[in-house]
Amino acid sequence: QEQVTEYGGGSVQAGGSLTLSCEAPILTYTMYCVGWFRQAPGKERGGVALIDSDGDKYSADSVVGRFTISPDNAKNMVYLQMSSLKPEDTAMYYCAARRGLCYHHMLRDPSEFTSWGQGTQVTVSS
Repeated sequence: QEQVTEYGGGSVQAGGSLTLSCEAPILTYTMYCVGWFRQAPGKERGGVALIDSDGDKYSADSVVGRFTISPDNAKNMVYLQMSSLKPEDTAMYYCAARRGLCYHHMLRDPSEFTSWGQGTQVTVSS
């Protein structure tokens, strides 16, 4: 129930848009937190956006106003809509899930997430 799978990703020019999808059966639970993280070569994995069963959302400062995380509970999917993409958004993007709510510190410390997808590559060219 906690396994997650990412879909989407690809290459896009700067200023373009892309939507990532995460299949997350954990959405059937009463309490859950699903997040998107990213890791660029040579950099640590960092949080992009989180959403939980209470509807609370947290986003990294670098994506506020550009990225939107949203759930589709009927389909057990969580989407990350990305717009105004920049070359610095290039990274491997991962979906992660945990039972329990999200907290802001989880953007910096994803150790409490128990399920991780394989990742999907997003490349933004200038």
